[in-house]
Formats: sequence, structure tokens, C-alpha cells
Amino acid sequence: VQLVESGGGVVLPGGSLRLSCAASGFTLNYYKIGWFRQAPGKEREGISCISRSDGDTYYIDSVQDRFTISRDNARNTVYLQMNSLKPEDTAVYYCAADRYIDCRTRGFRVMSYDHWGQGTQVTVSS
Repeated sequence: VQLVESGGGVVLPGGSLRLSCAASGFTLNYYKIGWFRQAPGKEREGISCISRSDGDTYYIDSVQDRFTISRDNARNTVYLQMNSLKPEDTAVYYCAADRYIDCRTRGFRVMSYDHWGQGTQVTVSS
């Protein structure tokens, strides 16, 4: 069971990136997926969650209307489209998967998830 993030990089403020979270060894469609980020010296922060069956999506206020989480079940991949990036979005971004959590009540908690990727660095800087 493995999750692999990709798509990070260095981008100017106002730019965009699309992160990917690819699964191997299990079918992502059966799991709730969360995206987290961790900036230097800060705790890991849940920023988005997508549910399993109906695809409902949830975001924290600071990324609402700028980030979009989505699934591609055929590719066994979840994406995080990030637009209008700000320097404060700079962090290592992680995806996580769990089969049973409720995105609304536990989707933003680190301890909710059983499976994690290794992270991908996003740097927003001029």
C-alpha cells in the first residue's frame, strides 16, 4: 500500500500548481482522501478532504475558492489544483487515505489517517 505525491515545485505568487496523489496496492475510490501541508516550524495542517462515494469536498477557509480537490478513479489518483498561490502556501504537501473517516468531522485531523505519502515541496516565492 503506497501513496506517492508529485507536482510540487517553485512558483511565483499568483501562480498555479497541480499536485497528484497516486495510489498503488489499493483502490483509492474506496477511501476518503485528505491533503495536508506542513510549513517549517509548524504543525501539519489539514487543508482539504474528498469523500468516497458522493465526492463531496471540504476545504479550510484559507484555501477555499483557490484550491480544488478531485478524483480520477480510472487513474487511481487524487489531485489538488492550487490557484492564486501565496507565499504563505509554501510547505511540504502530503496526501493521506483512510477508508472509514467522515471528511466533515475528522477529515482534517492527522490522526484520522492510516496511509500517508512522502510529501512534495511547494515553494511560492518571487
